[in-house]
Parts: sequence; C-alpha cells; structure tokens
Amino acid sequence: MTTNSVNTPTTDVVVIGGGYAGVMAANRLTQRDDVTVTLVNPRPDFVVRLRLHQHVAGEPAPVVDYREILSERIQLVVDSATGIDAAGRTVTLASGDTLSYDYLVYAPGSGSFDLSSIPGAEQFAYPVANLEAATRLREVLDATPSSAPVTVVGSGATGIEVACELAEQGRAVTLVCGKVLCPYVHPKIRRKFAKRLAKLGVTVVVGEGATVTAVSRDAVQLQDGRRLTSDVTIWTAGFSVPDLARRSGLSTDDTGRLLTDETLTSVDSDRILAAGDSASPSGVPFRASCATARPLGAYAADTILARLENRQPKEVNIGTGFQCFALGRHTAIVQLASMSDVANRFSIGGPLAHKIKSSSYGLLTEELGKEARKPGTFTWRFKDNKRRQKLSELPVAAPGSRTVA
Repeated sequence: MTTNSVNTPTTDVVVIGGGYAGVMAANRLTQRDDVTVTLVNPRPDFVVRLRLHQHVAGEPAPVVDYREILSERIQLVVDSATGIDAAGRTVTLASGDTLSYDYLVYAPGSGSFDLSSIPGAEQFAYPVANLEAATRLREVLDATPSSAPVTVVGSGATGIEVACELAEQGRAVTLVCGKVLCPYVHPKIRRKFAKRLAKLGVTVVVGEGATVTAVSRDAVQLQDGRRLTSDVTIWTAGFSVPDLARRSGLSTDDTGRLLTDETLTSVDSDRILAAGDSASPSGVPFRASCATARPLGAYAADTILARLENRQPKEVNIGTGFQCFALGRHTAIVQLASMSDVANRFSIGGPLAHKIKSSSYGLLTEELGKEARKPGTFTWRFKDNKRRQKLSELPVAAPGSRTVA
C-alpha cells in the first residue's frame, strides 16, 4: 500500500498480462480512486488473437493501441514478469525491475503447444499462437510458391481457420486432425465443416493413426507410418500456459494454470487472483477463449473490490453457449452449445454467422474500451448453473491450503 500526492492510502494492484482478461480486470479496478493499477505486458500494443489466422494469410498485424482500450489511469509497463514472490508481494521483471503489490492479477494467457516433445517440430513446424509466430509464418509463406504443399496440424478452431484462409488463396492444404475433425463440435455440425473443407480443396487426414509423430524439412510423419510431403508445416494442435506460476512456487494444475478457489483466489495467497487461460478454478478450468477471458477478468477485479469493501466475493459463474468458426473470409459457422459448453446439434450458418464472426473482431475490443471509459459496466449474461453440481461430484482434493499473505 502506498500514498498518493495528498497522502491518502492507496491499494496497489499489478496485473500480469495485457490480453482480454488482463485488460478487463485492469480497467474494472479503476472504479475506485484509491486503487492504482499497473499492467505488465511484453508488447506495447494489444493483439487481437482472433484475427491471427487472417494475418497469416496476408492481412496487416491485428494490433490495437492500448490507449484505445486501456484506462488513462493505468500504468502500462512493457516488460515480462519472470518471478512472483507471494510472501514479499513483489513481481520481478525481465528488465531487472521489481514491482510491489497489494493484490496481483495473474493473467499471462496461453501459447503454443510445447513442440520439443515432437521430433523435428521445434525446428521445422511453425506455430501461430502469438503475433510474433504468426508474422514469422506469414514471411515463410510469402517466400514459398503457392503450389507448394502446406500441412496444418490440428483441427481446432485455429487449425480450421488457418486451413480455410490458405485454401481460399489457392494453396494445396492438408489438415491433419488426429482421431476426429474439430472434436468440440457436434457430429451433425462436423459434417458441415467437412463439406466446406472439401469445397475449398483441403485434404483432411483423420482417424486412428492420424497423429503427427515427427516433422522434417519437407514432410510430416504420422503414427500409422504415413509420410505426408509438406514444404510448410503449421502447428495449431494443443496449447500451453506460461510456467511463471509454477516457477514461482505457486500451486498449479497439471497444465501449469494457477490453482484458485471459485472466487479466482489463489489457493496459496488471498492477495493473488487469476483470470483468463492461465486460471484453474477448483482445478476445473474454463475453455481457453476470449469468451471466457473477459468475464474471468471482471470476476477477478470484482473479488479484489469486494475485499477492499469488506464484502464477500462472488463465486465465478460463467456460461458460454456458442463458439464461432471462420471457414474462409466470407463464410462462418456458429456452433451452439449448452451453458456448460457442451456442443449441441444446432448451429447458425449463412450471412448471419459471417456477420456474427466478423463483427466480433471489433466488438470485443470496443467492449474493453467501454470498460476503460466506464468501469464496472461490463456484464456477462451467460451463466452455467450446473458448475456447482459438477464440482460437487468431483473427488475431494487438497492441492494446497490457502494462506493469508
């Protein structure tokens, strides 16, 4: 805790990560004049990750000036956090500087799958999970003849969107899916995906044995022994989270997400909150997406504000209800789902789906900007009232006892 220019005590909050969750949390905390917020992010601009597949296909870098979406009261520190001292309430930065905090919001996001586990993948495969990786891949594609075979590994949203973008440009694309094409969607909707990919000329490799076991300069090797020629191999399968929490001695789940209770409070310290892709409430994390990151950021901020006002923080209650997929520049499908994020047999297609998907790119950043100008206005209408039941049916575990730091 520090004092301002008129010697009034202030609460200092450090937010690690300037993605959807971190920006939402930082903006929301400015509801109180006695709270100072410092946002730590390795880049000077906000990256619209939803559009990285378009950047790979030739569009300009999808970045937004933080001045458009971040409250002027927030101090932006362009740096990377390298360590957290929960007992001392400090964050160490790559530059060597140290930031002190009264509360910490841990929201470093997620990144690419650890390619070191696949022989040759680190050297010859190109991930697309962040701006730098997507830009590097774009440069490689620009230098590669359009007739050269391209392999996309992974058939989640990113893999499908990248494959469709490149196929629309006339490239020879193979999509390696593993056992199932886009596992998230309902089988009925999956057939629509397959039809669209076929129309674009994408070769879909799916089924038992359709898992990449090695990558070389000009091919990928599959589990069943097949060798697919590939001049450019793009890796979108799986994901990882930064190991900052684990390296700092904080409790994490098996993936490395920070373990929290249902108020998003770390099980190790009630001065540390988590939000976004790197949060694991009760060891049952939400799907990594901007759809959950924004409300998680809001909940983390609200927990801090509640504690400052001696109120009981609310437990997180976030439903999803849908997921949007771009199947090329002018085509999309919206898979509808339960509030518990289980896909059903219904979807939205046609011009309406395209409008929903394309408008989301700007609407989500506009939403962050609105929270910057009028903190506390963001609301999330989707609620998952079955989460409590799901948690109650899990085996009792004790990942760590929360202590008051």
